[in-house]
Amino acid sequence: MKVDILAIGAHPDDVELSASGTLIHHIAMGKKVALLDLTEGELGSRGTVETRYQEAKDAGSIMGISNRVNLNLGDGFFDLSKENKLKIIQQIRFFRPEVVFVNAYTDRHPDHGKAATLAKEACFLSGLLKIETEYKGLKQEKWRPKAVYGYIQDRYLKPDFVVDITPYVEQKMESILAYRTQFYDPESSEPNTPISGKDFIDFLKGRWAQFGREIGVPFAEGFTTDRTIGINNVLDLK
Repeated sequence: MKVDILAIGAHPDDVELSASGTLIHHIAMGKKVALLDLTEGELGSRGTVETRYQEAKDAGSIMGISNRVNLNLGDGFFDLSKENKLKIIQQIRFFRPEVVFVNAYTDRHPDHGKAATLAKEACFLSGLLKIETEYKGLKQEKWRPKAVYGYIQDRYLKPDFVVDITPYVEQKMESILAYRTQFYDPESSEPNTPISGKDFIDFLKGRWAQFGREIGVPFAEGFTTDRTIGINNVLDLK
């Protein structure tokens, strides 16, 4: 399955929180998007593995993605092993994305930076001819994405570029709140967490507004990159 963008997250909901507006925007442009969750989020204080899978499915439907895969690498305990890199390489070679989104390289949750490093290394290794993989019984060809971009999560990072998501904010929020067990629900009896209060939703909106202000729009999402970005027309920059 060939996609334009593969968005990778350490946990189900990472992508929705930080990059779903950008994904929805590109889907509206006719681009194909797939999501790759590295873990089931099984260590989360709220909900269950089963509810997470249903919530992830619902969120994907809201965004309009083409496919979603969960590698179940082990929430909190996955490492940068050869085995885990090969599992991600298989998915990169299956989806053959032009661009890959990964977690923030540094953040409050240690899984985020670890997942970003793991995914970025897999993106490079996926382009090496002598690394041989099979997936679903078929031998795979090498594939290296054109670019890897990190989305910004809990901690503030200065973005290298931002994407106007103003027309898609309501749909983005709907995709986030599809994770009914994880985020603000005044009727929930589950334990409070740093992301379950209404103040966290307000924080998210403030972050999007902060990034949007930088380019003169109401809302935007920010991304980081360690590569030089080229443009075709300086007049198109906001």
